[in-house]
Parts: sequence; C-alpha cells; structure tokens
Amino acid sequence: MTPLEEHTQKRAALINADRAFRVDHTRLPHSMELCADKIARRIRTEEATTVWGVEHENVPHPFPGMEFLTGKAIISSTRLFGIIRKMPKGALLHAHLDLTVDPYTLLHFALRYPSFHIRSSEVITSSNISSIVPEIRPLAPDFPAEASSLTDPSYPPMSWVPFSRARERFDETFGGPEGFDRWVTGYMSINPSAAYVTHNNNIRIWDKFRSAALLNMNIVYYTPLWRQYIRQFLEDIAADGILYVEVRINFTRRFMVGADGKMDVPHIEWLKIFKQVVDNFKQEREDFFDAKVIYTVIRDCDAAGLEEHLEDCLVMKKEFPDTIVGFDLVGDENILIPLKDYLEPLLQFKERQKHEGVSIPYIFHAGETCGDGTKADENLYDAILLGTKRIGHGFSLVKHPKLMQICREQGIALEVCPISNEILRLTASMPMHPLPILLNHGVPVALSSDDPAIFQNIGLSYDFYQVVVASEVTGLLTLAHLARDSITYSMLEGAEKVKLMQMWEDRWFKFLLELVSSEKGQN
Repeated sequence: MTPLEEHTQKRAALINADRAFRVDHTRLPHSMELCADKIARRIRTEEATTVWGVEHENVPHPFPGMEFLTGKAIISSTRLFGIIRKMPKGALLHAHLDLTVDPYTLLHFALRYPSFHIRSSEVITSSNISSIVPEIRPLAPDFPAEASSLTDPSYPPMSWVPFSRARERFDETFGGPEGFDRWVTGYMSINPSAAYVTHNNNIRIWDKFRSAALLNMNIVYYTPLWRQYIRQFLEDIAADGILYVEVRINFTRRFMVGADGKMDVPHIEWLKIFKQVVDNFKQEREDFFDAKVIYTVIRDCDAAGLEEHLEDCLVMKKEFPDTIVGFDLVGDENILIPLKDYLEPLLQFKERQKHEGVSIPYIFHAGETCGDGTKADENLYDAILLGTKRIGHGFSLVKHPKLMQICREQGIALEVCPISNEILRLTASMPMHPLPILLNHGVPVALSSDDPAIFQNIGLSYDFYQVVVASEVTGLLTLAHLARDSITYSMLEGAEKVKLMQMWEDRWFKFLLELVSSEKGQN
C-alpha cells in the first residue's frame, strides 16, 4: 500500500468514525430511502449553481441558507423546496398558537367582525406611515365610532375607527384598502429591513418582535374569532405534512374578550373551544393525528403570580387530562426573570402533582441566547435540574459539553427553531447555526417554527429547507430522522406514539415512492 493509499484509507475511516456520533447514523436506511436521498442531494448540488450561483433582482449575493426573509422568494421557487413541501414532517413541538396564522389571513378574519376597531396616535400621513404602529381591539357591539378615517386630516389622535371602515376609507395616496392591508400586516410581522438593517441585533429585534406580537394577539384573543383561528392553524400545518402538534398557548392574559366586548372569558373556555375544534378536525381529516397544549406563561410575573398560573394549569389538566401535556415559561430570556428565581414554586409544583395524581412535565425555554454564563444561558442548568422533558431552543447548549452529554444520555430533545434563531439575530445565517454541532454530538433534535406569523415561515418546510441546504452532510435521511425524533420525543405515550409513528412511516414510504418514480419518469 502506498503512503497515499494508506492516507486515503485512514481518512475515510476517520470520517466514518467521526460521523458515527450523529443521530442519523443510528438507523440503516433501505434502498428506497438511499435512492431518494441521492436524488435530493443531486438537486441541491445543481441548484447551488443554477439558483444560488446567479444574481437575483433585489437579492444581492444569494447563497444557500442565506437570510430567510431576503431569500424566501428564491427558496419557494426551487425544486428542492417543492420536494420538501411534500415530505411528511412528523410533529411540530414548538409553536406559539397566538402567532401561527398568516397576518393577511388574520386581518381578513378580523374584518368579518364589526366589533374590531383601530386607532393611531396621529393622523396617518406620508411622513409617518412607516413609523406609526396602530392599535387594534375588539370593543362592545354598540360602541359608537369616534372617527371614520385614520388618514383624514381631521382625525382626532387615539380615536377608535371601525376596522372595516378604516380600511375602506384609507387614502388612495397610500394604496386604498390594499394599502391598508399592507400597512397593518407590515406591523404584524418582521420584514427584511427590520431584521437586517434597523434592528439588526438580538436586543433591538426583540423590541420589533414584541410590537408585532401584541398586534396579532389583540386580534387572536377574541372568542368569536378564536374557533376560526384554531381551525386555520390546523389546516395550515396539515397542508404542510405535519401530523401532530404540541402547541404552546399563552395563558398570561387572565381572560379573553367575549362577543359582548368584555374581557371575561376564562381560560377553561379557551381550552373547551380548542378541544372542540381539534376533535372536529381529526374526524374530518385522515392526514392529521392530534393536537395537544403546553400551558405557557410569560416569565415576567412574580413568584406569587406564577403560583396562581401553576394552580390554574393544574385545574385545567384535571378538566382536560388528554389535552394539557406540559408547562413552560416564555419570553426574552435576556431581560426577563430566570428560572432560578422561580425555583421554589416550580419545585413545589412537582411535589403537588404527586399528591394530586397528575403529571404535567416541564418543557422549558432555555438558552435562547448568544450569551455565555449570562442568566439566559444558565437557564439551561436549572431547566435540566428541574427535569425538563425537552428544551425550547437551547441555542447556547453547544457551549456546555456536560449538558450536551446529559441531553444525549437522558434523551432530552432540543426544539430547534432555525429561522426564528436567524431572524432574532442569534445567528447571521444557517451555515453559521450550531445545529450541526448538536447533530454531530448525538443530541436529539426536533425542528420547529416558533412564531410563523411573525417570521413568515408557515408550516415546517422552510425550516427543513434551510437546514438541508446549509450542510453538505445533512440530507433527506437526516430530515427523516429529525421527523422521527419529533414523534419519539413528543409527550404522546404507548400505543398513541406507536400509531403516530406508523402513520408517519406510511406517508414517508408513499413520499419516497412518488419522488423516485417521478425522477425515473423524467429520465
């Protein structure tokens, strides 16, 4: 054997030994999977040149895994994305329900209800239309309109205008009704300019995020619309090949606004409607398995306030034992209260569950930060010690080798939200994302979308795409493993989990067959 041959042999062995740690190397693929993976890899290689290697209007220097909001239109046009769209995704384990429906759809839902009104702090003019954030709320059915147009020079600031009337009378200078839609929805999501220019760091972009989230939530938390909203969410995810979801519902608001305009609809009613919509959807659709709820509260309350929410969660778990599957604290970890300040009520709640004979696992957000040793970063330690079943985001976990080992050995999966992480400026692009580090260390991962209404990544296809084009190692087989892990690390148990996995495997085989057959037909 020549020195070159020996080196080549050692090189191949070292690569194989190194990649043996990856979670997607634990299962022997069958021939159909290998064939489909080969097809996807070939298309990715071709499009790296034919799509990402050429100039596009208004998209300077495109590259695979580039800033999502800038490259979205290019992504949507690719053949590889079309393939991923058809792929069964498994489970969506990290999404905030009140931020999941496309803003244009939500706006037109609101237009159907006369109770919705809008106001602004100033008359809308050409000089302030790009900086005035409107306020939208449902009011009492008999609430008298205080003005008729936001763009009329005589508009009294902070006066309520019926939503549909404000749209109809939006000045033609600003595009009329269609301009109104663009103006309002522009504040309900994050655009490329905000993400990559005006708010281009992890601190400032959260300000934009909170503003957009509030606009969405003020529409969503209206009982007559709630049912329609949940249905739309389920239709959207099912259309993208998602079979099951554990969605986070934010119960920080004590009440939802009812049809009478009063904020007096309790949490228990929210869940009753949720369960009714889900049950009906399951009966109608063979392509959807189920939807569960992770009780969520923003991490800005004091310990006493958290205790109230934990008690509320316990009550609802008893009322809906098959719907509530976990508890979480959410919000900007960099500025809000860390887990260590909530240890006493969180530890007491674990003991309380034993006495009550119920199980509400912790599924904590932790480590959604670029920090190292900051309170947001150290939430990872407390989340693991508190027994979290999964970790939401866990972006900074790769800085902690011991914690990665624990997650790998104890089966604590990370809910990784690639596009969310990029838009919230934890990383500049997907090739810089730490996801490959997690995969290479055998840490289980479930890809998730987080807040698709704001990030414009409805479903999971965009997140799957960004992951697969940003790596030469990751392929269709890796995506399949991530889909399987999303089911494995769900809160389903026993026969339910087995049934869902089989449902996914059946759809996976059908997807493979169609992909390989269509490829043969083109050759």
